[in-house]
Amino acid sequence: MSIVLAVIVGLALLFVVVAIIRTIRVIQQGYVGVVKRLGQLHSVRNPGVAFLVPFVDVMELVDVREVPRTGDRQDVISKDNVSLQVNATIFSQVVDPRLALFGVSNYFVAVDQLARASLRAVLGEMSLDDALSQREAINARLQERMERETDKWGVRINRVEIIDIVPPAPVLQAMALQKQADQEKRAAILQSEGQQTSAINVAEGQKQSQIKQAEGQKTAAILYAEGQRQAQILEAEGRAQAVSTVYSAIKAGAPTPELLAVLQLDTLSRFANSPNAKIVVPVETAGLLGAAQALRSVLDGVPAAAAGR
Repeated sequence: MSIVLAVIVGLALLFVVVAIIRTIRVIQQGYVGVVKRLGQLHSVRNPGVAFLVPFVDVMELVDVREVPRTGDRQDVISKDNVSLQVNATIFSQVVDPRLALFGVSNYFVAVDQLARASLRAVLGEMSLDDALSQREAINARLQERMERETDKWGVRINRVEIIDIVPPAPVLQAMALQKQADQEKRAAILQSEGQQTSAINVAEGQKQSQIKQAEGQKTAAILYAEGQRQAQILEAEGRAQAVSTVYSAIKAGAPTPELLAVLQLDTLSRFANSPNAKIVVPVETAGLLGAAQALRSVLDGVPAAAAGR
């Protein structure tokens, strides 16, 4: 009898412990608890301590944090029939726990399959070049397409990020060759532009140099001509002054015709003694001969006078 009583007491204590465990539940931050009573949706409990009716209520935890899901790499055919291997990460968050549990059987699997289908649909409408160069546009289109379906599941797609878009190896080689050709083309263009710029600069420098040289020669010629003009003016002024001085001296001395004849003959003798070849034809030949004759008579008269003395 005592053994039976001990068993009953033990079972009662076990029942109480199990009841307490099923009655008091702790919900961690970042989760919510969805309570089902007798199989029907009853309430949604926030983080903290939740009290349930034992053996009647069942609570299921739902993660309401943003969850990144990276799908497996899959093959996609582009618009221009190029096979691509694409991988994307989906950042989703449960915003309505009721719909997440009762609107779809498994929202994890549903979001993953929807992401795969959306990738195939979006990239199938784009060419290879567009797919490689418009990742932001692909992300936006994927997010918009998925949100139309996930709204009724209580799941929000915060963003979509394309991780890899890998073309086949032959396409990669062709792209590498094309890139190399483009780089060589750009290098040749830059080199030709540099040579053209250099030639233009050299020609411009030569032009400026020639202009400066011509201006220098012009300035030198002007200065030289100016100097020659000033020299000639000064020389002419000097000659004029010398002639004026000689004329004044001669006029002041009251020269006789004999003296003028002597001066003319002296001038002719100077011309004759110069080393240059010349022909001197006096304008007043008769007058000059007359002066010479007068000078001769004077010279002849000088010895006679001397002898008379």
